Amino acid sequence: MAPKTIVITGASDGVGAAAARRLAKDGHHVVVIGRSLEKTAAVAADTGGEYFTADFADLGQVRSLASDLLQRYPRIDVLANNAGAIFGKERQVTVDGHEMTFQVNYLAPFLLTRLLTDRLLESKGTVINTSSLGNRLFGHVDLDDLEQERGYRPHKAYGDSKLEQILFTEEFDRRYRAAGATSTSFHPGTIASSFSNAPGTAMHAAYASPLKRFLGTPEKGARTLVYLAEGTPGEDYPTGKYFVRCKVARPNKQAGDALLALGLWNKSVAMLEG
Repeated sequence: MAPKTIVITGASDGVGAAAARRLAKDGHHVVVIGRSLEKTAAVAADTGGEYFTADFADLGQVRSLASDLLQRYPRIDVLANNAGAIFGKERQVTVDGHEMTFQVNYLAPFLLTRLLTDRLLESKGTVINTSSLGNRLFGHVDLDDLEQERGYRPHKAYGDSKLEQILFTEEFDRRYRAAGATSTSFHPGTIASSFSNAPGTAMHAAYASPLKRFLGTPEKGARTLVYLAEGTPGEDYPTGKYFVRCKVARPNKQAGDALLALGLWNKSVAMLEG
């Protein structure tokens, strides 16, 4: 297969790091993005590629990251929005004034993708969004309460953000597929990693307990991301869909609601441009 330039966020650990190593081994040029300088540099050393650091809790850093990527890479074949987390019991607000989960898991990747869209169109590239089964278990998007101001609960905020990623996937693909840029989303499985370090959440209890040894490996979780990144969108798999184990799967019942996806897109743009 022809080598691709693949940008992966959240690649300093877990699924992102495993995918970066696999894709680099397969001959692709992998650009590693992470929050931790030490961990991100270590993965980049393994893959032989470049790295950048950015904290998605600061949209200014996301804008700087996009500028750096545009200056450095005349072609981006794959943008994998893999960064994400679940946070603690108390609602947190970022320096930009947004609820932390909403910004880190959804709004920051939305902004990064928007800033790179012209380059993706020029490259006939694809966007891969790492979602979660949480979109079905906990998600219910309310366009009038995207910031979780009414009754914040960490698992609900997480599920909403992962459903928002799917709605974003659908709307991006609808807008740009005819012009050559596509999008998909996927659930990597329940993976043993440092994904949830926030005390007081149900997910933290599972990830931090002895039960962790029964969870899947990051390498297993990365398989669908690698499959989507290496394949030819629209030929090897349908675009605009949600995948589990390299197959199209059924997401939350709100997914597929074109009006909801459009409303979310428009509200996101207004937040970023306001």
